[in-house]
Amino acid sequence: MTRAYLESSEHIDCREEAVCSKATELSSGSSDDEVIARRCFEFVRDEIRHSWDARENPVTCRASDVLQHATGFCYAKSHLLAALLRANGIPAGLCYQRLRLDSGGFCLHGLNAIYLERYGWYRVDPRGNRGEIAAEFRPPQEKLAFSIAADGEADLPGIWPEPLPVVVEALDRAGSFRALAANLPDCQPQQLGEVICDY
Repeated sequence: MTRAYLESSEHIDCREEAVCSKATELSSGSSDDEVIARRCFEFVRDEIRHSWDARENPVTCRASDVLQHATGFCYAKSHLLAALLRANGIPAGLCYQRLRLDSGGFCLHGLNAIYLERYGWYRVDPRGNRGEIAAEFRPPQEKLAFSIAADGEADLPGIWPEPLPVVVEALDRAGSFRALAANLPDCQPQQLGEVICDY
């Protein structure tokens, strides 16, 4: 069941040298999956800047690029967190929320699910805290950046071993953080097809 959530891939390149080195650094002195997961989560949440908050380029997608440039939108930050966890032998996948924008439209928001021995699948959000956004690592309690509140918003079902194509396409197409912010990816739950894994 969890094998797909440990594999390296184009966008979650957990065997890339820099990713492996950072993963080893973050796990140093501990073999406890919760301790390592917390360290990885807090590193990505706090040390990797959210591209929109920081108003900076480039628009990253591949985990190793997110690490190299220390910046990414929520989707990219979730790719890096998944890669760091997988490099440490902790199964990790991608989750999505559909959130309402101030403009009235909708967009996807990327976050993660981590498989912890004590609790099973547990969702975390490494987006980055600011103001009213305060995501934490407190298993088994979820403390995500955003709650589902408005009509049309939803937690999309499933835990995905790979990024959704619509997310990758949006990141690859955007030439700048402003261009991505103007064309954020979106899809509705019924467009997802088969759910890979439930949490």
